Amino acid sequence: MITRFNHAQLTVPRGQSDAVRAFFGQVLGLPEIPVPDTMTKYGLIWFRVGPQDELHVGQEDNIDRTKTMAHLAFEVTDVKAWREKLSAAGVELIDQPLIDGYDRFHFRDPFGNRLEIIGRTATGG
Repeated sequence: MITRFNHAQLTVPRGQSDAVRAFFGQVLGLPEIPVPDTMTKYGLIWFRVGPQDELHVGQEDNIDRTKTMAHLAFEVTDVKAWREKLSAAGVELIDQPLIDGYDRFHFRDPFGNRLEIIGRTATGG
């Protein structure tokens, strides 16, 4: 039986560690967590998402991340505040079709990965 989602991994071009920490750590506000010693040779950076989930960021060259609709969705309590925060940071927002009970939008990180902010509305979800 699958009991929960443990982590997701995105990749960025090699040599982008400072930009990863700036975007995911500072702009998105995700706390960085230690990478186990057995995994440090891979150049990973890990972040905590919510109380128990993780985002792992690895390094991979020669990938055009802008060519895919694959994405991670971060659930938040205030989508409007996130629209404002990301717009103020110069992030281009990509409107999405409505889903009953949710407000949401997509955006791309500085490396081309598609991300989503989604939040429940008062009408359900």
